[in-house]
Amino acid sequence: MTLWAIVPVKPLQRGKSRLASVLSPQERLSLNQRLLAHTLHTLKGIPELEHVLVVSRDSTALALARKLGARTVQEDGAPHLNIALARATVFVRRFATRGVLIVPADLPLLTAEDVSIMLNYAHDPPVVAVAPDRRRQGTNALLVSPPGLIEYDFGEQSFARHCALARQAGARLEIVDLPSLALDVDIPEDLALAGKALEELGSMQDEL
Repeated sequence: MTLWAIVPVKPLQRGKSRLASVLSPQERLSLNQRLLAHTLHTLKGIPELEHVLVVSRDSTALALARKLGARTVQEDGAPHLNIALARATVFVRRFATRGVLIVPADLPLLTAEDVSIMLNYAHDPPVVAVAPDRRRQGTNALLVSPPGLIEYDFGEQSFARHCALARQAGARLEIVDLPSLALDVDIPEDLALAGKALEELGSMQDEL
């Protein structure tokens, strides 16, 4: 049985709107492209992951994902992250999948080692492993085994909600505190914290 990663991606032109005070629209587009490329390069290099699936309503993001070797699903209907993830999970369950790892495409410090740590928790289902953001409010990575065990509830304060959903489902709950998974890029302060890593991602621009 396989393990899949699902990467939800907002429209590249409109993502990271909270950085508008410090980055131009073109700079935000470039940032979103580099972060997506970094995420996919990292995930594709992990032997335990048989497939990487990108879900987005943005045809440009989907084209980039396919170029970098990922499968894609076109999001349709009203834009809603949790609904899109639920539909993507229905898709991957067709392939005898024993677990799914949800990884947002805005983690500049993401490493293969940390993803492998998350995947190792899939060995004894039912299990939910949650990696919180640095404020311990949001969810920056979520492993669910078997797929569909809990509903997705991303958004503000999602860390506590995902923990509660895991307990309600009778699953083993693992909280994974890793600095590289804790930093996402949403506000100008995050840019400062991720400065050196983002500079290194700049070299990926030539591949896009």
